[in-house]
Amino acid sequence: MENFKIDVDADGIALITFDVPGRSMNTLTSGVMAEIPQWVDRVKTDDAIKGAVLTSGKASGFCAGADLGDMASGMLGGTDLQAAYDAGWRLNGALRALETCGKPVAAAINGLALGGGFELTLACHYRVVGDSPKIQLGLPEIKVGLFPGGGGTQRLTRLIGVQAAMMAMSEGKSFRPNDAKGAGIVHEVVPVGGEVEAAKAWIKGGGKAVQPWDDKSFKLPGGGPYHPAGIQNFLVGNAMLRKQSYGNYPAVLNLMKAVYEGVQVPMDAALRIETRYFIKTLMTPQAQGMIRSLFLSKQELDKGAVRPAGVPKSDPKKVTVLGAGMMGAGIAYVQALAGIETILIDRDQDAADKGKAHVADLLKKRLSRGQITQEKFDALLASVTATTDYDLIKGSDLVIEAVFENREIKAEVTKRAEAQLEPGAIFGSNTSTLPITGLAEASVRPEDFIGIHFFSPVDKMMLVEVILGEKTGEAAIAKSLDYIMKIKKTPIVVNDGRGFYTSRCFGTYVAEGLAMLEEGYAPAMIDNIGRMTGMPRGPLEMHDDVALDLSVKIAKQTKEDLGDAYQPLPGWKIVQTMVEDLGRYGRKNGKGFYDYDSKPKKLWSGLSDLAPVKINDSTPELVEDQKRRLLYRQAVEVARCWEESVIDDPREADVGAILAWGFAPWTGGPITMIDQTGLKEFVDQADKYAAKYGDRFSPPQLLRDMAAKGETFYGKFAGQKAAA
Repeated sequence: MENFKIDVDADGIALITFDVPGRSMNTLTSGVMAEIPQWVDRVKTDDAIKGAVLTSGKASGFCAGADLGDMASGMLGGTDLQAAYDAGWRLNGALRALETCGKPVAAAINGLALGGGFELTLACHYRVVGDSPKIQLGLPEIKVGLFPGGGGTQRLTRLIGVQAAMMAMSEGKSFRPNDAKGAGIVHEVVPVGGEVEAAKAWIKGGGKAVQPWDDKSFKLPGGGPYHPAGIQNFLVGNAMLRKQSYGNYPAVLNLMKAVYEGVQVPMDAALRIETRYFIKTLMTPQAQGMIRSLFLSKQELDKGAVRPAGVPKSDPKKVTVLGAGMMGAGIAYVQALAGIETILIDRDQDAADKGKAHVADLLKKRLSRGQITQEKFDALLASVTATTDYDLIKGSDLVIEAVFENREIKAEVTKRAEAQLEPGAIFGSNTSTLPITGLAEASVRPEDFIGIHFFSPVDKMMLVEVILGEKTGEAAIAKSLDYIMKIKKTPIVVNDGRGFYTSRCFGTYVAEGLAMLEEGYAPAMIDNIGRMTGMPRGPLEMHDDVALDLSVKIAKQTKEDLGDAYQPLPGWKIVQTMVEDLGRYGRKNGKGFYDYDSKPKKLWSGLSDLAPVKINDSTPELVEDQKRRLLYRQAVEVARCWEESVIDDPREADVGAILAWGFAPWTGGPITMIDQTGLKEFVDQADKYAAKYGDRFSPPQLLRDMAAKGETFYGKFAGQKAAA
């Protein structure tokens, strides 16, 4: 076998070491799944083997789950449902053979075990896990449009009951070792390095080779659908899942169906039910779009898929951050975690110290969770120097400017910082809207000037948007991407333009909410419809979050730059009045479209004076139409960005949209949504919206041309951006 090694000790215990060659992390490839039955058969038939311990040969973890690219291609290779089912059953059949092999098998979990990797351990009779805060156990498949398809829906439910299992699987929740033991998911937590010894001890102590659900006396914890208490889990669960998903995710509904039907039958039948629903889910456009964007494409971008070829790899050791506000401090924090010496500069020492205090607060959270030791906490915090002294920039590989969105201030700090930089060092502006080419005019080294746009809060938002100015060189691009990969963020690279890609397209969502408000839609209806599209919040809520006064500042700057060409957006005067006359800036001062002085927040009662309500009653048809309207407005802008060469890679467009502003993940991203809708149908519907609401919906010529030729974005443009 290539992926598993078997060593039988003097006690007759087989140590099965899982180690996929040539990979940094174990995954369930087709080769792995083909070999599981081989070692299961040996354990079962070899009289010299009394029991087995399964562990990982990699320091990186136990198993990160299925190789989704490999799996999807195997199950979707044709339209034959039976062939797809057979491919899907391979893992389930192998794991069922494992747990019924007649000999005790223990999992010595010495690293993270997620998805199919965790399902592999659930098929073992006993689970021992190392006591490390780095270890996570869970079934996160729902995050890529799937649900557990290797027995997880049946085994986890039989271990901890319907309610707890459904909550864990529908949220994609991960457990730390002690939490997993408390929940009843693992049997034993031992010091790191002692997992195999503890697993062997269980076998030598007479470990039972029968799963609880194969015992004739087994009863489902909490009861099943026909139990007075158990039925409540499904009645209430349906409503909770609807609230969570708004019906956008087939995986959520099929997950509940698999659990509901599966717990009523013996395990063998339950696993067949799970496989059928898993294949049904895998074949949905939602699952295929999410797998491609949120797993395959994201993984490629994380590994530097768009990094310029031929530029030597760099490793930034020291980085300066200009501006110690929430954004700058957040950047300093992720740099510290990555082992980068950080100089955090602000206009006065108090401001710089406040920034470092925010770094300390974020580190304290990790300390309280046991993710770092006190010694590590002290070292990480010491790696951040809060100062006003620009001389300390000397020796920096990179400077990140994160000061106010004001050209004059940015120009001043650019000149002061560049005076301290050595040749080859990079200057990156964290501007969210101001064109990079214009900002680079303050630089004496425009080839080393680039946009590096983080999202707030930096510690949670995983995307970084790299923006190229007209003179930005390839070395600057490569070094910026090396830096982003070092701090474990996902990069996309876009070309210059007002608002770049993410801010420009995100702005259309909140702007369309304003247009609906001006048209007379009830504010509550607007935000409810927004959430129903799959966006994280409604457009008015999100406008409050990003700050209404910031919108006013950006609009004024845009008007100043464009002059007579500037056209105010529908509903603009409502926001202007709220900010300039009423001092309502959004969530940050507790007053925006909502009032935040009590929980839960409430819509501002005075909003109807500025925007009288004319549409207060809805129908399912109206809701569907307005949901489509909000998504199409964003997608049309993405297509315009493509036509204007702001973005040119479908992977970056889709991943960037989902990670940056929360574009409905179930679509797979705006480009996938356009492709799956069909360009002709998309163009026809967009034209109808343009006739009704205005030219902002009018499809660009690129879309019309592609629609006429029957093309798709992924078919026409995928793979054009050369990888390093």
